[in-house]
Amino acid sequence: MAETLQAMTGQASVLIVDDLAIVRLSLRHILSKRGYRCLEAEDVASALAVLDRETIDLVLCDIQMPGASGLDLVKALRHRIPDTSVVMVSSLEDAETAIECLQNGAFGYVLKPYQPREILIQVNGALRRRMLEIAYRDREAQLAQKVREQTVEIRNSREEIAFRLISASEHRDNETGMHVRRIGIYAAWMAALLGWDQVGIETIQSAAPMHDIGKIGVPDAILQKPGTLTESEWVVMKQHTTMGATILKGSSVPFIQMGARIAIGHHEKWDGSGYPLGLKGEEITQEARITSLVDVYDAVSNRRHYKESWPEEKVIELIRKGSGQHFDPMLADLFLANLEHFRTILAENPDEQHGEGPGI
Repeated sequence: MAETLQAMTGQASVLIVDDLAIVRLSLRHILSKRGYRCLEAEDVASALAVLDRETIDLVLCDIQMPGASGLDLVKALRHRIPDTSVVMVSSLEDAETAIECLQNGAFGYVLKPYQPREILIQVNGALRRRMLEIAYRDREAQLAQKVREQTVEIRNSREEIAFRLISASEHRDNETGMHVRRIGIYAAWMAALLGWDQVGIETIQSAAPMHDIGKIGVPDAILQKPGTLTESEWVVMKQHTTMGATILKGSSVPFIQMGARIAIGHHEKWDGSGYPLGLKGEEITQEARITSLVDVYDAVSNRRHYKESWPEEKVIELIRKGSGQHFDPMLADLFLANLEHFRTILAENPDEQHGEGPGI
């Protein structure tokens, strides 16, 4: 508002553009008496030169001039409107051109012969409109920034909730925190490659790390057993999928709802040989199919105390052989076609150098 009042009380700068010196002098006299800072240009080229080196609030321009016209100047200034408002000065026969100027962004026009009062009314009105449009644009920018900040805050809060939920099972399983973080990042990349919208991408990034949350219900003797599990122990271990879904079920929060679907589905296999339900193909939710693929990729690509990391060529071979059996073949192809993204995620988010242990 202070800026608007300053402009209205004569702090604004006006560029007068007319090929006739006497007209420029007349307009300068009218405006300078009201305190406006006036500059002059005799044609469009010189007007553009002034605009390049000066901050101009308003251009008061004749339509008919030798060479380029006032309309040409308006079109040249379209990218600067509303930062620089434009008022045209027109003869009666130029009325159609004046209307075209308005359609291209001019704020108003004055017909010749004009009275000083008409000039002042048009200039004041154009400057007021300019100030209002700039203020509106600034408010829109501030609102957009606030929305962005709140979105980041919500996303960070959501991720914190997810990782606090995960931490309980993570400490018992000795799984690395970076492993579950990478799973979320991989899954988000896959979602982006599949054309998911931003909400879906952010949802799976928070949901996928919860895939093994059901391990909190698996006894330590089984979960932390260093050797091979017996058949009966495997029966219990496999229950972490249904336990995870039970922990997360019933929520009204979208990323927890997705987490429940991922928890129960991430060990299902494309050919129907997985668990716990033996689902096949697209019976398995896409988010679970994505998580299954990136979980295997990360598990074999990283060292654990019971195994070394696999070389990339062996990882690629595993995914190719698993395509159509373990993995959704479309997702496997998409993953391998964009392997550089996942390789970068792996390199930029390394495991901590302590607390590594067996996982599944």
